[in-house]
Amino acid sequence: MIGLISATAAGAVARDRMVAAWPDRTRVYDGPVGDAVRRAFAECEQLVCFLATGAVVRLIAPLLGDKATDPGVVCVDEGGRFAVSLVGGHGGGANELAREVGELLGAEPVVTTATDAVGVPGLDTLGFPVEGDVAGVSRALLDGEPVALRAELDWPLPALRLGTEGAYAIRLTDRLVEPAEREVVLRPPSLVVGVGASKGAPVDEVLELIETSLADAGLCAASLAELATVDAKAAEPGIVEAAARLGVPLVTHSAEDLAAVEVPNPSDAPLTAVGTPSVAEAAALVGGGELLVPKRKSGRADGRPAMATCAVVRRPGRGRLAVVGLGPGARDLLTPRAKAELRRASVLVGLDQYVDQIRDLLRPGTRVLESGLGAEEERARTAVAEARKGQAVALIGSGDAGVYAMASPALAEASDDIDVIGVPGVTAALAAAAILGAPLGHDHVSISLSDLHTPWEVIERRVRAAAEADIVVTFYNPRSRGRDWQLPKALAILAEHRAPTTPVGVVRNASRPDESSRLTTLAALDPATVDMMTVVTVGNTATRDIAGRMVTPRGYRWQEGSQQEGAR
Repeated sequence: MIGLISATAAGAVARDRMVAAWPDRTRVYDGPVGDAVRRAFAECEQLVCFLATGAVVRLIAPLLGDKATDPGVVCVDEGGRFAVSLVGGHGGGANELAREVGELLGAEPVVTTATDAVGVPGLDTLGFPVEGDVAGVSRALLDGEPVALRAELDWPLPALRLGTEGAYAIRLTDRLVEPAEREVVLRPPSLVVGVGASKGAPVDEVLELIETSLADAGLCAASLAELATVDAKAAEPGIVEAAARLGVPLVTHSAEDLAAVEVPNPSDAPLTAVGTPSVAEAAALVGGGELLVPKRKSGRADGRPAMATCAVVRRPGRGRLAVVGLGPGARDLLTPRAKAELRRASVLVGLDQYVDQIRDLLRPGTRVLESGLGAEEERARTAVAEARKGQAVALIGSGDAGVYAMASPALAEASDDIDVIGVPGVTAALAAAAILGAPLGHDHVSISLSDLHTPWEVIERRVRAAAEADIVVTFYNPRSRGRDWQLPKALAILAEHRAPTTPVGVVRNASRPDESSRLTTLAALDPATVDMMTVVTVGNTATRDIAGRMVTPRGYRWQEGSQQEGAR
């Protein structure tokens, strides 16, 4: 919850804008400002104070305890010009909150955390538990000193400018080790514990078994990713509570899936009870990996039979491929999620002109693999190959990466040995539609007129189907120097079913500095004025030119009713 505190009418206006935008995330604290700040500090994860920074500093100074537990605090000035991350930039999320508040209120986010200011990832923001000399190693990264990566297992990391030698080091391990001097230890979530339990097994018995098994094997509980068991034990209180206390999810698998996993220690008892010869080992191994601790039973001081079993598996780090849509070109149409993925990547793959659009958003040390037009399949293969090496890869495309862009060739190359994340973007069709008015208000379809990868016979059949179905059509790749007849042919097909006065919208370089648009008709459109940077949207029989805007009614009944009212 974000606590909101204001002292003036101007602050209250900005505060109320936040409440309206984030009703489920915010809570207003009224009354004397000092009391309001103290209450919000104790009750909320974050605070936004519409007060002077000096005043907030004096109010929160006696309340500060530890940066790992203190709430993040953001200050917004009286004029709403700046959103200042004051306290808890990383641990409290104030840096990101300042950016969010800035976007919402039109304020400039002010982030002074050194790593954020120069684009170096904070070691406490990588999503892993971190121990050791965080301040010292971070300072070395900021100063450009050599920092060595000592990776005991492969895991995708963002760009960190690490080498093999250095006075400072980052160790990536799930082993139970103490950080050395000038060293940071990162704990990736590499361990899976499979658990079996008899009905009514006490949570303390389950928990002690897990913790003892990890410690005896020299493994760190901070690297525990999940507990796993059979579906039949999904509601077993001892297992459910153990997962909750460990702060990890409980993942369950069907007995059929577990029975198919080859294990070293099958047993008749679980086969009779739940339908699989192994629960603990099979549940840990179902996703693959190395069995570090074979099936182990709990010990009971009273000598009664053990009620819990567990096994521990180390799963290999999986490469990460984020397929990122950059939108139509304008920076403010690039989504926050896309920006986050660009910052997370250690390798960026993309068309050279698209790389140029976002190069300033990349962290120092990001490896950029760019190529020219016509190399889509090569870029897709390169991105997947880098992900298979265990890298965190971002593959970029314009608009939405899944629409006539890089997602389909990349996913055709990828298999289930890497993680794939899709990041949506604003498509050219949507950007153009917003400029034209509301041409996509009813059913619509996008068709590419490029026959480089699709036979013209197939394209023509699709255009004809859209024409006969009276669907609004957006044409991508409408015309190039080597393809100058496809657009006239497609328009002629549509003209067989639509009036010459049917509105047609033409938008070139939507959202970019040299954007241009015009509204014409099916009969008046000159195909020679269209190129590959243009999107052409042809209305259906209900589409109208209303006050210079292209509008397709949401339904014919609504349109008929409006026309009847107008006739009256």
